[in-house]
Amino acid sequence: MLSRTLSFVFVSVAVWGALASAPVLAALKPGSTAPPFTTQATLGGKEFSFDLASALAKGPVVLYFYPAAFTSGCTLEAHEFAEATDEYRKLGATVIGVSGDPIATLDKFSVSECRSKFPVASDGDHAISRAYDAVLGMGPVTYSDRTSYVIARDGKIAYAYRSLDPEKHVANTLAALRALAATSER
Repeated sequence: MLSRTLSFVFVSVAVWGALASAPVLAALKPGSTAPPFTTQATLGGKEFSFDLASALAKGPVVLYFYPAAFTSGCTLEAHEFAEATDEYRKLGATVIGVSGDPIATLDKFSVSECRSKFPVASDGDHAISRAYDAVLGMGPVTYSDRTSYVIARDGKIAYAYRSLDPEKHVANTLAALRALAATSER
């Protein structure tokens, strides 16, 4: 029995490790309409209502989903997004991170890990994550999958990227925004 349990654990770890290292495209394809949403968010520990349509009226939106605040990969990713905030602003983009964490947890995460530079939003029932096909189920537990979208002002998905490895989400979304800006200048 112990060897079966250990085999199951080993296989599970191997499968999740392979998934984490292999980037795949997110399910919502470029050109599809981004599902609208309004949710509770926090910036610098100050809570507010985030509405996608209102954000899109100001410019493109980088919507990124992450599994859980204060985990190593999510912390690294939040730091990278925070460091790139000025570049996103120059491109006219709003960045918003979304996870299933309660807003009280995100109040702290928005200050310490996001460095009060961009908002994070709570998706406790994973309704937003499901609408964007960004759900990662591990048995009875559900998390938001690490997925990044660039949404153009017209509400269409301009770019989608899914990888549990947080390393390329910032670089890829910045490149997608630059391409979007170049296309709209023509």
